[in-house]
This record gives sequence, C-alpha cells and structure tokens, in this order.
Amino acid sequence: MENHHSKIIEQPAYIKLTAILLGIVLFVFVMKEAKSILVPILIAGFLAVLISPFTSWLEKKGIPEALASGISLISLLALISGIIYFFYNQILNFSGDLEGLEARFGELVVGINNFTAEHFDGVVPISMDNVKEVLFQQIYDNMNVLTQGLLATAGTLTMVFIIPVYIFLFTYYRGFIIEFFKKVFAKEHEVKVGHAISKIKEVVQKYIKGAFIVICILAVLNTIALYSLGIKHALLFAVFAAMLNVIPYLGPFLGAVFPIAFALLTKDSLWYPFGVFLAFYVIQLFESNLFTPRIVGGQVSMNPLMTIIALFIGNFIWGLAGMILFIPGMAILKVIFDEVEGMEAYGFLLGSVESKNKTKLPKAKIVIDKVQKVFSPKNSRQ
Repeated sequence: MENHHSKIIEQPAYIKLTAILLGIVLFVFVMKEAKSILVPILIAGFLAVLISPFTSWLEKKGIPEALASGISLISLLALISGIIYFFYNQILNFSGDLEGLEARFGELVVGINNFTAEHFDGVVPISMDNVKEVLFQQIYDNMNVLTQGLLATAGTLTMVFIIPVYIFLFTYYRGFIIEFFKKVFAKEHEVKVGHAISKIKEVVQKYIKGAFIVICILAVLNTIALYSLGIKHALLFAVFAAMLNVIPYLGPFLGAVFPIAFALLTKDSLWYPFGVFLAFYVIQLFESNLFTPRIVGGQVSMNPLMTIIALFIGNFIWGLAGMILFIPGMAILKVIFDEVEGMEAYGFLLGSVESKNKTKLPKAKIVIDKVQKVFSPKNSRQ
C-alpha cells in the first residue's frame, strides 16, 4: 500500500524539468517587466547598506535617527553630484574637439584608401560619408544627450527622485527590516539568519567601498600614464576607464579602447596608441591580481565562468544596470547558499577557484605575488 502511494506522489522527471524551466521563464519575464521597480530598489538598497555605518556612527553621537539618515543621504548625494559635475565639464570640453577628430579621421581614411589602391587590386575604398553617418553621427547625438540633460542618463526623472527616497527609508528603517527577516524564519534559525544578514551586509559594504577605492587608484594611475604620453583629455579618459572597471572583463576593455582610438587619431606616431595599450595592460594586470583581491577581498570574488554568465544574464534582463547589479547580487546569493543547509554546493559553484599548483603560474603573476608579499601587513611591521 505504501509503495502504491509513493508511486502516485512521485512525478516523472520530464514534468519536474518542465516545471523548473517554466519557473525560470516566468522569473526572467517578471524581472524584465518589473525593471522600473526593481532596479531603483536594488540600487537604493546597496547604497543604503553602504552608508549605514556612517548613519550608526551619527546615531551613537546622539543625533536622532531621522536626522542621521538625512545627513548620510545628503553626504552621499553630494559625492554623486560632484562626480556628475566633473563628467559634465569634461564632456563639454571634449565635445569641442569633435570637428578636429572628424577631419583627422578623414585623413586616415584617405591614407588607408591610397595604400590599399596601391597594394591590392579590386578593393572597394572606404566611403567617408558612410563612416561619418555610422560613427560620428552617433557621437554627436550622444554628446547632445549628455550636454543638454544628464538626467536622461538615469532613465526617467521618477527614478532620479525615487532612489534618494528609497535610500532614506531603507536607512531609517534598517533595524525594522532586519527584524522582519528574522521573524520570517523559525525561532531556532534566528541566530543563523542574523549571521547571514550581517555577512550579506559585510559583503555589500566591502564590495562597494572596495570598488570605489580601486576606481580611485585606477583613476590616478590611468591619469599619470595618459599625461605622461601627452594624451589630451587624459583626466576624462582615465576616470571613465576606472569607473568602467565595475563591469568585469568587458569594462577594462572598453575603457582602454577610447584613449587608444583617441591617441591613434590625434598623434602622428603609432607608438602613442601602443603606449596607451601597454600602460593600461600593466595597470589592469596589477588591478586584477593585487588591488582588487586585497581591497575588495575573497568573499566577493567569483570564478570567471559564473561572472561572465552573470554579466550576460544581467545584460539580457536589465541591460547595463543588470551588468553592474548582478555581480554583487551573485555575491549575496553565494553567502545565502553557504548558510542554507543543502545549498552549499551552489555556493561552491559561485565561489572563486584557487589554483593549487603555483608552479604553473605565469611569470607576471609570480612577480605580482612577490610584490604583494613585500607590501603585506606582516612585512610592514618588521
């Protein structure tokens, strides 16, 4: 009788698989449709977690909770406004050179056409009109958008105004929200839930603060490199490339493309774009092997396979916002998987893969490891 009952309950494998696939499709559909709701909430949540230690410090000094949350929010908005103002001025200066870049690009196209006509028969010459229509028209249009209204880059005015409101409310009610999550689970899991929440908070804070510090370091190094090579608008290219670093793998590549292309268009020698490429490559080598591991930490790092998958899924669901938000989101998932019994394998899957055979490390990595040991806290105390 028991065997007959178990046969009735047990579902065929294809029904289970179909249910899982339908669940994934429904989840992705809801995420895409709810982008305008979920993206501001996630951005606000991450930023609220970032400024919560400052808010707690103000509250310990005797400042009321509402006022402490307001001061933290104003400080954060002042920092963001300063960054936006910096880029606004830099882009205005850069837009004044677009006509000269267009003329220089025309000269390069003529040179390429002459070279191909002399050395290759039957090659169709490049049409400058087509290139202008595809390339420079896009640049002009984007510059107009950036210079006439930076608010358009945030999507809508509603998002710009609602995110600060969310940040304030998340910061003010942070204790209430933590208590809610503790009450969702049974009493015996209260300690474990509290530990998971504190660990998630630590991971988010370490990721955002670490990313900001790394961006500042990269901005300084990029600026020094570009100024040394005499590249105009070095500060704009340097800071922009540093900020793109928040998108793993793809961001550093895009950040290097712009100054290399600009050096190619504005300099008479090919050594300048090659110098930019070499400088960015060396800086990125130190970033990925020294700065980010030591500053951001191993808790946030994921293996390259899962990171690339997260980038593609994030881009598919939410575009650029998804590519940025899905990385810390996956780090949070890893913490949850590590804490939930039976889900440890998924946490292991998301985690970084440590190389066991150090003899197979490339020479550049070995050099960086030696530099890392020299600047380690243990050596600095000696």
